[in-house]
Order: sequence, then C-alpha cells, then structure tokens
Amino acid sequence: MRIIGLDIGEKRIGVARADSDTRIAVPVGFIEVDGLEWQEIAEIAKLNHTSIFVLGLPRSNEGNETQQSLYVRNFAKVLVEKLPGAKIRFQDESLTKERLKKSKKEYQKGDIDAEAAAIILQDFMEQFPTVTIENQVAEISGAQPVSDNLVTNVKNAVNDARDRASNITKKEADKMILNTKKAKHKMKTATKWASGVVILIILGLLVAGGILLVKKIRADERAAEYARIEAEMAPKVFDFTILPGETITNVKSKLIDLGYSETEVEAAFKKDYGFSFLKERPAEATLEGYLFGNTHEFYETATVEEILQPFLKEMQEVIEKNDLKAKYEAQGLSLFEGITLASIVQKEAASPEQPTVAQVFLSRLNSGIPLGSDVTVSYAIDQIDPDRQTYTDNQAALTVDSCYNTRQKAGLPCGPISNPGLSALLAVAEPSNTSYLYFLTGDDGMMYYSYTESEHNQNIYLHCQDLCNVSL
Repeated sequence: MRIIGLDIGEKRIGVARADSDTRIAVPVGFIEVDGLEWQEIAEIAKLNHTSIFVLGLPRSNEGNETQQSLYVRNFAKVLVEKLPGAKIRFQDESLTKERLKKSKKEYQKGDIDAEAAAIILQDFMEQFPTVTIENQVAEISGAQPVSDNLVTNVKNAVNDARDRASNITKKEADKMILNTKKAKHKMKTATKWASGVVILIILGLLVAGGILLVKKIRADERAAEYARIEAEMAPKVFDFTILPGETITNVKSKLIDLGYSETEVEAAFKKDYGFSFLKERPAEATLEGYLFGNTHEFYETATVEEILQPFLKEMQEVIEKNDLKAKYEAQGLSLFEGITLASIVQKEAASPEQPTVAQVFLSRLNSGIPLGSDVTVSYAIDQIDPDRQTYTDNQAALTVDSCYNTRQKAGLPCGPISNPGLSALLAVAEPSNTSYLYFLTGDDGMMYYSYTESEHNQNIYLHCQDLCNVSL
C-alpha cells in the first residue's frame, strides 16, 4: 500500500511517497501552489494508486497549534473536497526543519520541501520508539539520591555499553536483551534498594546499547532495501521529450512507438485540458504550437493525457511569466497569432537570428506582403501529401491550395506549424530594431538580410545555390 506525504507551504508543497511494506519514505519533488496543485496531487495519487495522505502539522515550541496549523487543516478539508475518498492523517512536524538544518546536504530550490515531506512521512511510518541513554539515566536516578561511587559506576557502565554496542553482533544484542529481562526478574527479590538501583541502571544502559545496535542494523537494512526499491523502480519510469520545432505529428509518432495505441493518442490530443491560454484558440485549432519543448519523467502506467499535461502546463507558465499576451498585442497580434508566428520563426532560424527574422515577418505583415515562408508550404504538404506522391517538386508544391501556403496568401497561416521554444516565442514578443523585408539562409549556414527584392535575388545568386533548391 502506497502512502503520500505532503509538507504544506503557501508557495510550494513538498511530496514524498512510501510503501507500507518497506516503511521507507522517498522524496519525490515539489508542487507549486498556483491553483493547479489539486490536479497535480490527484495525478500523483493516481500514479501511486493510493488515496492516503500524511500531512505535516506545524506546532509552536510549546507544542501548541499555530496559524500555520490552521492553514494545513483547512488545506486538508479542501483536499478531501477535491479528492472524494481521500484519507488524511496528520504528523507532528515541529522538529522537521531543525533536522534539515543540521543536515550537511546542500539543497536546491524545492528539494528541501521534498526532503521535509520525506521526514514527515518517515516519522509517521516509524514503529520503533526513540529512547536515549540520557533519558533512561534521568528517569531512573531521579527517584532516589545516589552516592559518588554510584555515579562513577554509571559513567563506567555508559562507556562500557557504548563500546559493546559498537562491537557486538545483532545476535549478541538479542541475547543481551533476553538476559536483561531475566536479570530484571531476579532483581525483584533483592532486599537492598541501593544495589537494586545500581543493577537497574546498568541493565537499562545495556538494553539501550542493544537497542541502539539493533536500530543501527535495521537502518543499514533499510538503506539496502531503499537501494533495491530504487533499482526496481528505474525500469518503471521513463523520460519523454518534446523538442522545440517538433510538430504534433512527430509527438504522436513517438507516443505510438512507446506502445500507446493510435486511438488513445488521437483521443488525448482532442481532449479539453482546461488551461486558460488554450481557450483563446479558434474552435478548430489543435494543440499544435502549445506543447512547450522539454523533458519530463513519467511512470510506465501514465496515460497519454498525463504525458501531455506537464508540457501544456509549462507553456502556460512561460506565457504568464514573460507576459507574452500583452507583448504580442503590442505587435498587433493576438496570443494565438503570436504563437503561430513564433512557430514559423522556430523553423526558419537558429535562436541568435530569430529576433531579426521575426522583425522581417512582422514588417511584411504590416506592409500587406505575403510572408513567403517555405516552411509553411512544407507543413501544408505534410498535412495532405506526406510522402510527396502528388507534389513531387518545388514548383508543384508552391501551388498547393492551403491556408498554410504563405507564398500565395497574405497574412499568417491558419495556425502554428510547430511547437516553438522560448527563444522563438520571445523573438516575436521582442523583435530586433531593424527594417529588413527579406532574408535567407546561405549554403554556408549564415543569414543574409536585404531591403529589396533585387538585393534578395542577388543574395540567392551569391550565397544560396544549393540550399535554396532543397525539396520542400
């Protein structure tokens, strides 16, 4: 049975998981508190096939609940509302932060939240009480006064117990504990209270030493078990990458290669994912252009919808963080139009040249000149004749009747032609301060810009005898 541990914060939520059989808490990561945290928690629960959550409950130094405790309890109420059937347990986390501070590990942003969640969950799973030698001494010696000789004997016993605890085997520790129980039973017949106290103290210390050894052995066993679990998990997790410039046709093909059926892939791409930026698309628009290029990790049980979700979420974050909607509007474009142009820029140029290429296209749009982009023509043919059985040469390709043929039709194509990366998205938002109307990539890989068509034709003659004749 899997259990999910959560370290609840107002900005981030640390996440850990554990299995009830192994009782080893493993840090998973963190979730940003941005309104989508409930959906992400639900996805994590689904991936782990569980509805059981352990939430860290803060307390003051005096052990009282605080305002943050109320925040966690309110969070738990909402979690139960969002995830009907969720089972919530609370775990005191008052010492969690102190334990993290004492660690020598250098945490990255968010990692500390995951580690805190793991500590909270491990404390919940832990079944063995923590009894220190010092506490035992305090409890026993506090009942009756003791002589200086007795104190010396106790100190010697402490040192002896520690030495023996570091050298004896687990079997010997078990035997020691058994002998201690027998000795304790015999001690009941003792008539002198002083000798009884001495024996009880020494026996208590030996028991503590044995317990410490057993706990050390168990910790070692858990470390080995943890390594085994991680090794078993490795084949059950896979990375999925979407590269800037890839199309949804590329993405669908990779998903099918992973073993997903064409039916479930197509259904996932038609699903409404509820992100606000998707609602600004035309009704007939696809997810083309909206899957932000990156690599994400998934369990082998992930559905296609669960795979697409983080790429869409990251696109929304990029749009909001860089204020792309407002910046595109400043260029006279809607968000959909800005992403469409960015998808063309992505295919036309490498990142250092993208701001100038974006300027060329924006200038042509403002002047009513067709964009004249060959990559949009190529995309058009990919949709209707991917094997080039009809459009066998460039002359035929340039005549294709499609809203993506920007050689013939003025304005933007009817939608994005690829999934643009960050540099292309920003290039359209912040184009270079130039006024070119033409560009080309030469055979040498360099970009050549011009102001007039005659200059452009001269650049073709001088720099693009091979590349400009590549089949579309």
